[in-house]
Amino acid sequence: MPTEKINKLVLAYSGGLDTSVILRWIKDQFGCEVIAYCADVGQAEETEGLEEKALKTGASKFILADLREEFARDFVFPMLRANAIYEGYYLLGTSIARPVIAKKQAEIARDEGADAVGHGATGKGNDQVRYELTMARLAPDLKIIAPWRRADWPFQGRADMIAYANDKRIPISVTAEKPYSMDRNLVHVSYEGGVLEDPWREPYNDMFRLTVSPEDAPNTPEYVEIEYEHGNPIAINGARLSPAKMIERANEIAGRHGIGRVDLVENRYVGIKSRGVYESPGTSILMHGHRAVEQLTLDREVMHMRDSMIPRYAEMVYYGYWFAPEREALQALMDDAQKNVNGVARLKLFKGSATIAGRKSPNSLYDPKIASFEEAGGYQQSDAEGFIRLAGVRLRALARASSKR
Repeated sequence: MPTEKINKLVLAYSGGLDTSVILRWIKDQFGCEVIAYCADVGQAEETEGLEEKALKTGASKFILADLREEFARDFVFPMLRANAIYEGYYLLGTSIARPVIAKKQAEIARDEGADAVGHGATGKGNDQVRYELTMARLAPDLKIIAPWRRADWPFQGRADMIAYANDKRIPISVTAEKPYSMDRNLVHVSYEGGVLEDPWREPYNDMFRLTVSPEDAPNTPEYVEIEYEHGNPIAINGARLSPAKMIERANEIAGRHGIGRVDLVENRYVGIKSRGVYESPGTSILMHGHRAVEQLTLDREVMHMRDSMIPRYAEMVYYGYWFAPEREALQALMDDAQKNVNGVARLKLFKGSATIAGRKSPNSLYDPKIASFEEAGGYQQSDAEGFIRLAGVRLRALARASSKR
């Protein structure tokens, strides 16, 4: 038996293989009350039937928290305002969901008088860090039970857990023949593990949930207009929507054109390279449109400075530092740059691609008279001569020094 004494634990519960087995194992191993908590961050029908399953597996109580609007408004949209992309491809759908899930878990633990929380993240992955750094900031007094890292955890992998679940009559959907892991929320669906651990192997086409194959997408392009206010998307094709509904609608539109699929070998925080397959149709076009409006409204130096910080911001999200002071400080800078990012982007969606077809803004810094090759527009072209001469001073000095060698 473990040496820790736990009276009541709130488990982050999805109803999948890992957390189903963990729920039963924690209850038996610690002899404590286990509350199964599921955060609805946009899993759709995946939350159906979870209460009955959790209670049958041994939970004393099941709590389903609808976090979709909070997730979209307070977590996804700030990340979109920063144009955050990890390692050039990943739109951070799983990464950004973990802090909102953990935040609510801490709140429930307080409300229920629990002295511990638990999660099913493995010791090889990023999610353990994301959960526990959130707890470190919001609820440092709670004990954290992470079974995958424990010496008394008896399972080596998914095959062992499947056998255990069958022995304990715990209903599961995963099978030994198709053991890849899937995680869904408003932003994306992620797939990893099992057959996907071979980076040379192409994903099953029938694996994807949000997008059609680009080859099967409509043969006619679709135009979509997205309106932004202070960097936040607020309307699609003239219809104003809440943040969560905005993402859902964008997923629907972009998904039918096969937009947003990513196959990436990424660098985990723990130092391991892993292969992940993602589909993020809605946020792909929302970010694309955001960039289009920024082209008109952001000052050059502000844009370049902000862009230089995107990799660092994305790294903070990926590593789990959402509630860290450095992310909050950087967010303030990102948001200040968005004050005048207002306008509409028109995108053309076709066979897996989204291209900019137009953009307009009441705060546009674009002056067609100055930009035009057909008229001066108040721009004195001769001024460029002195500017170029000054810019070339050091280069001419370098050339002179090089010629003397």
